Amino acid sequence: MELERFCSTSRVVIVAGKGGVGKTTVTATMALAASRAGRSVLVLEIEGKSGLAAAFGKPPLTYEESDLAPGIRGRTLTADQALLDYLRDHGLRRISKRLVSSGALDVVATAVPGMQDILVLGKVKQLERAGVADLLIVDAPAAGHAISFLLSARGLLDAVRVGPIRKQAQEVVELLTDPERCQVLLVTLPEETPVNELVETAFSIEDLAGVALGPVVVNAMYQADPFDPPLTPDRVLADATAAERFVGDIEAADLAAAATFRDSRAEIQIAQVRRLAERLPLPQIQLPYLFTADIGPAEIDTLTGAFERGVGALPALTAR
Repeated sequence: MELERFCSTSRVVIVAGKGGVGKTTVTATMALAASRAGRSVLVLEIEGKSGLAAAFGKPPLTYEESDLAPGIRGRTLTADQALLDYLRDHGLRRISKRLVSSGALDVVATAVPGMQDILVLGKVKQLERAGVADLLIVDAPAAGHAISFLLSARGLLDAVRVGPIRKQAQEVVELLTDPERCQVLLVTLPEETPVNELVETAFSIEDLAGVALGPVVVNAMYQADPFDPPLTPDRVLADATAAERFVGDIEAADLAAAATFRDSRAEIQIAQVRRLAERLPLPQIQLPYLFTADIGPAEIDTLTGAFERGVGALPALTAR
C-alpha cells in the first residue's frame, strides 16, 4: 500500500496498547511518516505524561499547539480544558471563569462517570470536524483505560436520555464508528503477555466500541537472522583471526553466549508473531528493536523508515 493512501484511510488514528509497548514512540513514528507523505499532522497527547515531544527533541507539550517538526504539531488534551472550551464555544464564558476561580472545575468535569473521557473525545471530534490537520493521531491511554475511554460515549448514551451531554456522546459515537473518520492502531511487543492483552483489547474495541482496527504494529523486533550454524567461541576466534583482530578466550565465550541469547530471543519473538497472526488476523507492521535507552529524532527517523517499508508491504485494505 502507498504511504499516502495509508495515511488517508482515516482522519483520526488512535494509537493504543499495553503500557510499555512503545505506543508513544509509534505515535511519533507514524506522525513523521505521514508528514513525509505530504499530510499535515496534529498529534494529541491524552495522558500528558508520555514524553512524546522528547521524541522530536522538543519541550513537553501543553494544551496550546506547538510545532514538533515540519508538518507536525502537537498538544495535550485534558478534560478540564476541554470543558472550558466547550462552555466558551456555547456562550458560557462567564460560567467557565467562575468554575476556574471557585476551584470547582475538577468537580464538574468528574461529576458523571465517563465524563472526563467524553470531554476529551468531544474535543477530538471538534478538531476533526474543524479540519485543523489532514490527520489527527491520538496517543491514547494504556490498554485497560483505552477500552473504557472508547466505551465512555456509549455508556453515556445509555445513561443520559436528553440534553447536551447526550448530543455530545452521540456525535462521539458517530466519529468512532465511522472507519473513514476514525480507526485504532494497536501496538504490542512480540512477547506472550503483551500479545495476549492486545488480542483481548482488539476484540473489546471492535465488538463493544465498534471502532475499526488498522494493522497491528509489532514493536522491538530483532531484525538480524539467527547465526547458522550457531556462533561458538571457536568460530568467534576463527573469524577474529581471519579479520586480523585479536579476541581473547573470555571475550570469545562472552560473544558466543550473547549471540546464543539473541538467537533464543529472536525465536521467541517469531513464535509470538505467528501466534498473534493466528489469533488476530490483521496485517502487521514490524519495527526494529533499538539498542538505546533514549528515543530521540535520530531513532524516530530510523523507525519511520521501517514503518514506511511495513506500510508498503500491506495489502490494499487495512481497516476492518
